[in-house]
Amino acid sequence: MRKWLLAHPRFELHFTPTYSSWINQVERWFAELQRRCLECGVFCSLDALKAALDDWIKIWNERARPFAWTKTADQIIDRICRYCDRISGPAH
Repeated sequence: MRKWLLAHPRFELHFTPTYSSWINQVERWFAELQRRCLECGVFCSLDALKAALDDWIKIWNERARPFAWTKTADQIIDRICRYCDRISGPAH
């Protein structure tokens, strides 16, 4: 694999932590859709609902930006280790 990647420099691998799969991102997006578009909307027809969804998605895409991790890998691993220590104690 490494040899192939070196021979094809336009490809770049991005790893997602196992506890944060792509489906989590999809679920998060649908939660935003519900909270910002559907909860406060009143739709008298299917066409009105479709129009509201199309408008919201267009606005979302115009302001789209990549997700930026705010913690380093070491900070994340440290926090996981602290959590594991806490839940593996005698009280659990």
